[in-house]
Amino acid sequence: MGVLALQGGFREHEAALFDVGADVVRVRQESDLDGLDGLVIPGGVSTTISLLAARSGLFAPIQALISDGLPMYGSCAGMIMLSDQVLDGRDDRPAFGGIEMSVRRNAFGRQVDSFEADVALAALAGGAFPAVFIRAPWVEDIGESVEVLATVADPGNPGRIVAVRQGQLLATSFHPELTPDRRIHQYFLQIVKGDA
Repeated sequence: MGVLALQGGFREHEAALFDVGADVVRVRQESDLDGLDGLVIPGGVSTTISLLAARSGLFAPIQALISDGLPMYGSCAGMIMLSDQVLDGRDDRPAFGGIEMSVRRNAFGRQVDSFEADVALAALAGGAFPAVFIRAPWVEDIGESVEVLATVADPGNPGRIVAVRQGQLLATSFHPELTPDRRIHQYFLQIVKGDA
């Protein structure tokens, strides 16, 4: 299993994946992608991840792996990077794409607007998930093949989409790696193994 280790919370994802029994490779150059069975794109700053992926020669190879069906999971900025359309993004900092959705960057507000909420995820047993939202995006629109896994209310909308799955691609607008709850990482591992 790989974790894109260019910027953001890759160490926390690495620890969570270790906790669920995955062997982890930090991905910083194209050769690190060889032989991976899955890739996690962490939270951070999506425009910086895009820039560093291009500079390191990883942008096109990751896009190719998405097209080839490699399982990937993106949290927060990782969700943005897996979206086909980024609202309020920069044209010179594109996303990898892959999930038929429109995502709005920093939709829940600035750093001071960060919050925690218990979120019910349809794919997870064991009750609500303790989600941590930090300058989080939300999904504004999805394609027909995208499954909504979770929503959360905000003052303007009772059902903002915050977790989705399309085939082998999984994305959340929140940071499960910042909690002791490993169910989302376990679920991604099941996707990688073909058990979910």
